[in-house]
Amino acid sequence: MSWLSRNPSAVLGVDISTAAVKLLELSRVGARYRVESYSVAPLPQDAIVDKNITNIEQIGAVIKAAVKQSGTRAKQASVAVAGSSVMTKIISMPASLSDRDMEEQIMVEADQYIPYSLDEVNLDFEVQGVTKNNPDMVDVLLAASRRENIEDRVAALAYAGLKAVVVDVEAFAMENAFSLLADQLPEGAGNMTVAIADIGATMTSLNILHEGKTVYTREQGFGGKQLTEEIQRRYGLSYEEAGLAKKHGGLPDNYVTDVLEPFKKAMLQQIARSLQFFVSSSANRGVDALVLAGGCASIAGLDKLVERDLGIPSYIANPFINMALSNRVKPQSLSNDTPAMMIACGLALRSFD
Repeated sequence: MSWLSRNPSAVLGVDISTAAVKLLELSRVGARYRVESYSVAPLPQDAIVDKNITNIEQIGAVIKAAVKQSGTRAKQASVAVAGSSVMTKIISMPASLSDRDMEEQIMVEADQYIPYSLDEVNLDFEVQGVTKNNPDMVDVLLAASRRENIEDRVAALAYAGLKAVVVDVEAFAMENAFSLLADQLPEGAGNMTVAIADIGATMTSLNILHEGKTVYTREQGFGGKQLTEEIQRRYGLSYEEAGLAKKHGGLPDNYVTDVLEPFKKAMLQQIARSLQFFVSSSANRGVDALVLAGGCASIAGLDKLVERDLGIPSYIANPFINMALSNRVKPQSLSNDTPAMMIACGLALRSFD
């Protein structure tokens, strides 16, 4: 199996995050996409630790439940590994090389780019285009990940009766889904510098895209799990009860002022800090717009708060804004999960490569 590879038939996007498995199937009629099926199934605590699978059967069983819940009949899937577990490098190679020659040369040269033995990694490459200022050369994206990162995900899908046909990288899946946000963002956003802050359960990932291409990524250990644990501690609930209360309400009156507001403030600081790292590391490039994604982006009013405090136009990610829905997809359910579906969307789009 080639990861980053192309595949023409229907492919389920399966995003295995720390807190849940998110599954999505898309179809396309003309230029318009349609959500055929989707589901979100929660994962047991510590099933994923530092983006690594700790129990393949446990994850496989949750994927199986998500497949059943979604009603899909698709058997092929694309899945992603975290950016932190992937090493990427752009290398320049002669444009005249055939794919086969390029592959042979990359295998010869890969040793100098990768800090592991080649027996321990899965490698893939993709030609990005002609090298700037040198039409005789092409830029080639080399991606490498420890073999177990990929094999664990492939095995978990197999346990659920699915065949992995694409293993992508989360940042590239996010980039892929970015094109679906065009109607949400200011005109010309495709040529701007846009930040996507994906605030999940345990990790906040910042992806900066310039003219639609990823130019910077950063991950920080911060997420909605901290809010769940604070609810659990303060109100004497189990972790599961705290998670449900966070999502569906029913907490005491002081919850907003004493628990939610401090969490929002901490989240704002994390986003501001990540943006600061980017601005100081790039050639004084600012950010024109900010997209909030991940489960925490569903917190009411977060976009307005971020916009007010950081002075950057902010939007809650909605990749489904122009999509039709099949009759087995409940609009209200999908609406609640929408900001958290960006990576699943980017993976499901691999059906149309």
